[in-house]
Amino acid sequence: MLARVLSAALVGVEAALVRVEVDVTPGLPAFTTVGLPDSAVRESRERVRTAIRNAGFPFPADRITVNLAPADLRKEGASFDLPIALGILAATGAVTNGRIGPFAVVGELALDGQIQAVRGVLAVGLACRRQGIDTLVVPVANHSEAQAVEGLRVLGAPTLRDAVGLLNGDADAAAPPTPEPPAAPATDDLDFADVRGQAYAKRALEIAAGGAHNLLLVGPPGGGKTMLARRLAAILPPLTRDEVIEASTIWSVAGLLPRHGELMSRRPFRAPHHTISVSGLIGGGTPPHPGEVTLAHLGVLFLDELPEFQQHVLESLRQPLEDGRVTIARASGVSDFPARFQLVAAANPCRRGCASLDLCICTPAERTRYLGRLSRPLLDRIDLHVELPALAPADFRAPAPGDATETIRTRVGAARRRQRDRLCATGIRVNAAMSPRQVRRFCAVPAEAERLLAAAMTHLGLSARGHDRVLKVARTIADLAGAETLAAEHCAEAIQYRGLDRQWRA
Repeated sequence: MLARVLSAALVGVEAALVRVEVDVTPGLPAFTTVGLPDSAVRESRERVRTAIRNAGFPFPADRITVNLAPADLRKEGASFDLPIALGILAATGAVTNGRIGPFAVVGELALDGQIQAVRGVLAVGLACRRQGIDTLVVPVANHSEAQAVEGLRVLGAPTLRDAVGLLNGDADAAAPPTPEPPAAPATDDLDFADVRGQAYAKRALEIAAGGAHNLLLVGPPGGGKTMLARRLAAILPPLTRDEVIEASTIWSVAGLLPRHGELMSRRPFRAPHHTISVSGLIGGGTPPHPGEVTLAHLGVLFLDELPEFQQHVLESLRQPLEDGRVTIARASGVSDFPARFQLVAAANPCRRGCASLDLCICTPAERTRYLGRLSRPLLDRIDLHVELPALAPADFRAPAPGDATETIRTRVGAARRRQRDRLCATGIRVNAAMSPRQVRRFCAVPAEAERLLAAAMTHLGLSARGHDRVLKVARTIADLAGAETLAAEHCAEAIQYRGLDRQWRA
């Protein structure tokens, strides 16, 4: 007898529906799985056989053939255990197919028949909604996660026997587990009011947060570069509902959601080590999997000790910084990953990490060579270059001046709302994402500012891309000030943040 059950396979950060076709015919006992399965899918026959028996159902002593269609799509992971088991039970008459209408199934089986949580359930739910499948059967641990997809009926099953009861209409959907209280946000050491000195850097961080601009902090060790960079995530506006689904889908596919059923509540903050490979940063593998730039989508990617990264790894950032997407081509196909992240980087001014330039024992040539690992095309894509001085003893004794994180976040949120209202017809949300045509449209400057920009291009050697990025930063400065039009002072402040163009790239 032939039975069909819908499931889904993960393709990049999305899901594609898969038909699980199970044929049980008389013959020598055998269990064959075809349709480009990986080793985890092929091993499912042992888990399925044992789980069916331990759930109290007879396992057919016949020839079983499982086809995962389409056959040219690679299937990986243990999420096909439950649909294969239900297909076998449907082929033998234990499951009456169709009592709840079109449905899809995902889940991993334990040997005792328990259904274990799987990754990518949110992507599977979105695929079901796109294809008009109105019901999704998932492990109980993934119930809350799948319910985030509007218009989708989600049934949670703790065991294989419960799943059979759901499909036969003999039992109500299992009640989802009582959600655990959300973890308290990590607020320690994240308040800008505790930062002493570095007023210039704090202003740059506010501008970077206001327009989602990329930022590079250069200063001596212990000057507060890492501390300030980690505070950036605290002043970013919260994720919108659509952004929560978008970011949570990526983290669900990667298996990195904080807890099963808990969606992303804060913007991602990723800080990979400088020994990371291109595949780890950009994504790769066979089949391709998302890298750190995709995991940081809609959030912050922090690269500490930027010149210590391998140069070819840094150069691989150029396309995602420009396009907001990563395209990975392999012999098996092409994968496209979102990568609209905000880059924040930190670097020492010299290889030895001297306390200050006055006490530095490195020669000017050594300092130039060290920061010369950062190519001009990469620096062009970083909007703000900020030089942090070493802290003076008086900075430690004086009370920390400046606004608290909540106050800065309020100003940043107001600036983001102005951008969203201005750019609503363009499909983008922040100034940093404006195209050259949109820069000319929304960043018109007076004659005095034009003269400033022309002088900056002459003395700093700004490229056309650098010129546009200065205008984007100036537009954000104006938004923070509540100004409708750009003025010369906004452009002058934006030009100040091209320090590396002046000092090391002249």
